[in-house]
Amino acid sequence: MLAPLIGITSYARDHSELPSFSLPAGYVDCVASAGGVPVVIPAVTMESSHLLERLDGLILAGGGDVAPEAYGGERHETVYSVNEERDQCEFDLLRGALREPGLPILCICRGLQVLNVVLGGSLHVHLPERLGETVPHRIPPRETCRHRVIVEPQSRLGKILGRNEIEVLSWHHQGIDRLGKQLRAVAWADDGLVEAVEHVEHNWCIGVQWHPEMDPESEEQRQLFRAFVNAATQRARRTHGRPT
Repeated sequence: MLAPLIGITSYARDHSELPSFSLPAGYVDCVASAGGVPVVIPAVTMESSHLLERLDGLILAGGGDVAPEAYGGERHETVYSVNEERDQCEFDLLRGALREPGLPILCICRGLQVLNVVLGGSLHVHLPERLGETVPHRIPPRETCRHRVIVEPQSRLGKILGRNEIEVLSWHHQGIDRLGKQLRAVAWADDGLVEAVEHVEHNWCIGVQWHPEMDPESEEQRQLFRAFVNAATQRARRTHGRPT
């Protein structure tokens, strides 16, 4: 019984005495709990096509900010952990994955922002300056918080979650401004910020602004990972002939 291989992008390489690539364990644990085999993808320049041929699903993980230059934004004092190597790696991986309509893609927090930028959208560089602070998306300086999200019931995400109102664990200071081409918004915070998107042509591509991997006790967030891994399982059957 072979499970689907799920690629998860890592954080950027650090600059410690022994440089390394890291990834919070929640991503790995949630994929494994849902029945997938996690494969951590280091944030390095690579030929993505050969890698994508071997994967059954792709997760773009959270982390530092996308370089503002990538979407025509301006530098801001709150922008942090920008890394050209990681940006380029994930941009290339995502472009390749979007050319594979049968490859499920789940984009989380930064991952949603990468998806939006790759498809020509832009970001709010610092949300409190654009939307105010009626909805806390991150507690200063960089702490998690919770808030309500309204989900379109007839969207793929709405059907997966089974609810049109959920509480999410949030940890970001940027978000979607101009929506990228071929994306549609399917969830919103009370301040109007887009909290989730779906690709209108790709078979299974969802981006969420919150952190489902940090909320493993939530049935809705577990269901999101199960739906993603189930889609990857179908991909494995069709493409690789793997027994599942």
